Order: sequence, then C-alpha cells, then structure tokens
Amino acid sequence: MIDRPVSIASLPNLGPKSEAALHTAGIHCVQELQKLGAVAAYVLIKRSGAPASLNLLWAIEGALTNLPWQVVAREHRTSLLLALEDYERTGWNAPRCKHSVTPF
Repeated sequence: MIDRPVSIASLPNLGPKSEAALHTAGIHCVQELQKLGAVAAYVLIKRSGAPASLNLLWAIEGALTNLPWQVVAREHRTSLLLALEDYERTGWNAPRCKHSVTPF
C-alpha cells in the first residue's frame, strides 16, 4: 500500500486559499507545517507578502491541534500572540521539507 501525501487543504480549518498562502511562503507539505508550527508558518506567510490575518494563525493552529479555529481564537489567542511577538523578536531557523524552496 502506498501512502499518498496529505494535502494541506484537507486539514481541518484550511482550504485552497490557506494552502496557496502556505505554498507562497515555501511550505508545501503537512510534515513541514507540523515541524514549523503555526507561529513560524504564519511568520513565513507574512514575510512572503501573501495576505494573512490573525484568523489564518488561528486556522493553522487549529489544523495542527484538531481544534476549530474559533476555539483557538477564544482559548489560545493570548499564548499565540505572545509566541508570535517573541518569535518575530528573536528570529529562528525553520526546518524545511526536502522538496521545499527556502523563501529567504
């Protein structure tokens, strides 16, 4: 049996537009999204110039934790915003999939 790669758009809370934004940021597989985490992926999307509101951050976190984005926005908003602030301040080295293009 051959395992097919899971489409990012098939994850809960994410669809074709979210997948396109992630692809623009150089994130092409679910494995990479999982390794990066929601905050790092969101930062890459913002830096790529793709349109992204905080709702996308909530949606990505929800996709990775299997929670509806509305629950993430309500219950995890503060911790995600603090992580985003810290992440943008300190920088990072993001892991990449073997077939991804580094956006920097």
